[in-house]
Amino acid sequence: MVGITGFAIFSKDTFVALLKHPALYNHARFFHIAASALFFTNAVIGIIWERRSFNSGNREIILHTYKTVTLLDSLFSSPLIILSLLGGLSLSFNSGELWQIGWLSVSFLLFLLSGIIWIASDIPTQYRVKRLISRLSQEDQPLPAELIRLLKLRWWIGMAGIFPLLIVFILMVYKPDITAVAEWFR
Repeated sequence: MVGITGFAIFSKDTFVALLKHPALYNHARFFHIAASALFFTNAVIGIIWERRSFNSGNREIILHTYKTVTLLDSLFSSPLIILSLLGGLSLSFNSGELWQIGWLSVSFLLFLLSGIIWIASDIPTQYRVKRLISRLSQEDQPLPAELIRLLKLRWWIGMAGIFPLLIVFILMVYKPDITAVAEWFR
């Protein structure tokens, strides 16, 4: 992701020219829709699965679920976010100026907001949970209070991260005529 971002910043004209290439439009649309849907689904299912395992009260199920969800997050989330972002940017460059199209500019801000929520709260929480889990021994039958608190917190973090993405999906499908972000500051 850092490489793509660096390429986009330091070779902006080449990057935009690649994304604007007409032959890539249908491919970009496919990858954008597929990656966005898969990323959203991965996030929603992960949250639901974690919650259900937590509600079971079974220590082994909770630990197994959490480890599996974090593995899936690390394997799928980053590539899906990159594909979704590249596809979306390509489509936006072919549709006009990103900040001048209301539904598109608001969608992009909501996508960024969701990313900030995940980066600022979910990732640090995931690392704290992972650290606490790695310290557990078989003798620790009830889960530590701090671990339980963090697992409960992850539900709310997940909901806060998913809600903006749900709105993005609605905006992508219905494309309402709303004020563009560029107009907010005039």
